[in-house]
Amino acid sequence: MKPYILVIGSSNTDMVVKADRLPAPGETILGGTFLMTAGGKGANQAVAAARLGGDVVFIVKVGDDIFGRQAVQSFTEEGIDTGHSIIDPVNPSGVALITVDAKAENCIVVASGANANLMPGDLYKAEDKIKNASLILMQLEIPLETVEYVAELAAQNNVRVILNPAPACALSDELLSKVSIITPNQKEAEMLTGVRITDKKSAETVAELLAEKGIETVIITLGANGALVFHGNHFDWVAAPVVNAVDTTAAGDVFNGALAVAVSEGKNLEDAVLFANTAAALSVTKMGAQASAPTRREVESFN
Repeated sequence: MKPYILVIGSSNTDMVVKADRLPAPGETILGGTFLMTAGGKGANQAVAAARLGGDVVFIVKVGDDIFGRQAVQSFTEEGIDTGHSIIDPVNPSGVALITVDAKAENCIVVASGANANLMPGDLYKAEDKIKNASLILMQLEIPLETVEYVAELAAQNNVRVILNPAPACALSDELLSKVSIITPNQKEAEMLTGVRITDKKSAETVAELLAEKGIETVIITLGANGALVFHGNHFDWVAAPVVNAVDTTAAGDVFNGALAVAVSEGKNLEDAVLFANTAAALSVTKMGAQASAPTRREVESFN
């Protein structure tokens, strides 16, 4: 069987408005450019991995509506295996409302729809796909019990799991012990440990605390400041390329998709994170979520 990356997660339609600044609570402001594009953390990561050369299988649940049908069609066009996608006859497809300011910062509100109804029972027919994956990539825009179910099945079959713990929420030590690589950003890492990151030393302390949960590799992403990698009691600080940021919406998702590809190809951790940093940096130079994911050629030709 040909090795493949299995992504299990969410799909949303993103509705994005650019504005000079983000509105304060209760305030209405006039924005500028509007675009509607495909998003959702799971879908973003699946598309990013596929564009970077990964053989990707994506398990997703969408509504029986135009957003869902368009999403599955677009995944297929990206070369992603959607044979295990699920149509929800009751709940609509997920949508996200996004505002992006002049500094490329954003605020996002998500209506999860069918994503919140992707339950363990939906995955029973895909158990062989879980057991035989070369790597599994998950996020937290689907029910936590589904993430826990997949992690348990993966652990039983010695399949590595990359968990992007976003959106941040409390996670059990039992789940974390089954994760091979965890990829929180600064805020997510702080929430998982209760320790603030204020400098390099505190970031390293947070990474150690996460590793104590039984996680083999901790990668804390720090945006323009690159990423901290903790593995085998060793720290690596991997710098991020300097670019002109336009929209940071899916940078973390592109990072994770790229990391999954690099790890599945056998790259060492430092090279894998450097590859992922470069892909993420390129993504923030474009508007949109999946639309901003770079190709393999773009990443390898970046100087």
